This record gives sequence, structure tokens and C-alpha cells, in this order.
Amino acid sequence: MDLLQLKDKNIVVMGVANERSIAWGVAKKLLEVGANVIFTYRKERSKGKIEKVLADYTEYNTDVVQCDVNSDESIANAFNEIGEKYGVIHGLVHSVAFANAEDLHNRFVETTRDGYAFAQDTSAYSLVAVAKAARPYMSEGASIVTMTYLGAERVLDGYNVMGVAKAALEASTRYLAYDLGAEGIRVNAISAGAIRTLAAKGVPSFNTILHQIEEKSPLKRNVTSDEVANMTMVMLSNLSSGVTGEIIYVDSGYNIMG
Repeated sequence: MDLLQLKDKNIVVMGVANERSIAWGVAKKLLEVGANVIFTYRKERSKGKIEKVLADYTEYNTDVVQCDVNSDESIANAFNEIGEKYGVIHGLVHSVAFANAEDLHNRFVETTRDGYAFAQDTSAYSLVAVAKAARPYMSEGASIVTMTYLGAERVLDGYNVMGVAKAALEASTRYLAYDLGAEGIRVNAISAGAIRTLAAKGVPSFNTILHQIEEKSPLKRNVTSDEVANMTMVMLSNLSSGVTGEIIYVDSGYNIMG
């Protein structure tokens, strides 16, 4: 029995940077169960990277659409294109976050005004913007899943302005869940443990965090992108039909430790 029932569903995946991306881990699982996966990219360089990871998936149902999450016009054009082509969107995976390198490496008190605004716009407001654009095409029972991190609620050395942006993302998840719930659209966040992604390389203390999780988490190990993808699949499917506005931790239990 196919408990996930995601075959032939139209799922938008945002944020694939390369084969190590959490978003790519999710996309692979979706393709394997027969979903139609629509990838978005910001610039031509990003498009090339997506096409590269899709080279071995030519027999699957995929599409690639340009979408700059810092532009309302680009977001509107992207989702209008997706809506016109596919008619309905059953799910959306938002795995988009970015902060300027200097705002991660400098002390938090030295965060620039422009850097703070850019991190918030890219990492938090983008969820609101894409939810607004996707909403007219989303079916009842549709699911939006975003990616967050423990730095949203705890001070993690070197996470700085991104932690503040993720806190805003988690609050946005709850408010969107409330706002869209009456339309049968669910909104949840996955708080993934430390995984060696391109974005993680920008956090100065990343290797230290990996060791801390191995030492302190109940499972005494770090999680894999496959484990994060598996939970994301559940949250996209009807198996989680009664769940919305939640932060789901996939971090070997590290978040429960003092």
C-alpha cells in the first residue's frame, strides 16, 4: 500500500543548490515515489546546477522554472507559469535561506542594517511571498513545508543574523498555518540537524556543532539528508493531515538536551 499517496502530485521544490542540498534530498524521494517535481532557480548558474543533478533523472517528471524570491514580480510570474501549466499545486518545499558572509563572521552586534534586512527578506519573508503566490493554485489538503534550524530558538555561535531570520521564519510558519488553515492548506517547518550543505559551510562553528551533536544528542550521531527528506515526505502527505503550524525536529533529539 502506498501510504504517502504522492504519485502524480505536483510538488514545487525551492532551494536546490547542488546534490548535497536538503532540498535535493527531498526532491529525489519525491521523484522516486512518482511525484511531478517543479524546481525553481534564481539565476542561470543555479539553473545549470539543477540540470546537472537531474542528468540521471531524465525519465522522471520534472520541470525547472525561474523564481527570484527577492522579487515579487518574479515570484508571481513563476507561480502563474506553474499554475497555468499544472493547474493545481499539491505541495511546496521552501528550502531557501541566505545571509551575507560578513554578517555571519562578524559579531552579531555589528550586523549591518542592509544585511539584516536581506537575511530576513530572503530567509523569512520569502515563505510568506511564495505562499501568497501559490495559494490560488493550491488544492484543499495541500502542504507547505519550510526548513529551519535550532539557531532560531537558541544562540549558536556563528549563526548570528541567520538565527534571527529563522526565528522569524518559524513565527511566519505559525501565522501562515492559522491564516491558510480554513482553506485546508497546512504549513509546517522541519528543524533539521546539522548537515554538510553548501549553506552550512558559511557558519564558522559548523564542525564544532557536528561534534557536539555526536556527543550530546540521545542518538549520539548526526542525522542524514535522507532522514530529513523522509520526514518532509510525511509532512507533504496525508499521513500528517491533522498537523499544521508545527516545528518538527529531525536532529537525533539534540533539541531536547539542556
